[in-house]
Amino acid sequence: MNNYDEQIIRNLEIIAVKIRKNIIKMLFKAASGHPGGSLSAVEGLVSLYFLHMNHNPKKPDDENRDRFILSKGHAAPALYATLAESGYFSYDELNNLRNMNCMLQGHPACLCTPGIEASTGSLGHGLSFANGVALAAKLDNKDYKTYVMLGDGETNEGQIWEAAAAASHYKLDNLTAFIDRNFLQIDGNTEKIMRLESIRDRWNSFGWKVIEIDGHDIKKILEALDEADGNSNSPTIIILNTIKGKGVSFMENNVDFHGVPPNEMEYNLAIEELDTLQKKLEAMN
Repeated sequence: MNNYDEQIIRNLEIIAVKIRKNIIKMLFKAASGHPGGSLSAVEGLVSLYFLHMNHNPKKPDDENRDRFILSKGHAAPALYATLAESGYFSYDELNNLRNMNCMLQGHPACLCTPGIEASTGSLGHGLSFANGVALAAKLDNKDYKTYVMLGDGETNEGQIWEAAAAASHYKLDNLTAFIDRNFLQIDGNTEKIMRLESIRDRWNSFGWKVIEIDGHDIKKILEALDEADGNSNSPTIIILNTIKGKGVSFMENNVDFHGVPPNEMEYNLAIEELDTLQKKLEAMN
């Protein structure tokens, strides 16, 4: 297990705030998109891209790279902001979100954007795709790992459970899944729409190693990823208990911001909040 000191974690927390600011800016300029589930996914992405995953923005097609698949494709703004911060493309591209013929489509498109491994957005497909990528690594005797992020509402889809069974059957211990467990989907609370609890017991019964943590605690996420890497003979799922709209007070736990971008007043308030938090974190360094 790696030792993650406070300085490392603080730097990653600052990156998370920068990514949240870019999410808000992108969605405001586009006047379209999904803030809630993008904001809740940030710490998971930051932990992967800025410390844990083996990847190289200058060689996005390196055959030995680790792979990440965003199954909950409507959270693309979070992934795009992460890729820009990582150096896959210019920050200027973020201004073109959802524009015709632009690099950054409303959902991830692997033929358009460096760093995107799979075209996703039709919910329920990402885990099956990730299974194939992880199985290919086994067949080719490659050491790369595959990571996939699911939405909790997405696990209403039957294909998720077919994929869960297959991953266990093939002992894909090179596969780690995140569930962004923010308890909200487009129609409301997940437990009212289609009950998921006990989510731990469900995945455990399908033969997965299950880790459940605070999905906004970067240190705990990194430790969970290390634990997943040390697991053998089964895939791992990390349940990230998160807050939809995290980081913007009036968006937090507010289903109205599932797929509604901020207006000008909301944009200004959100950026002010995030600027204040960034300055506070930087002052602690």
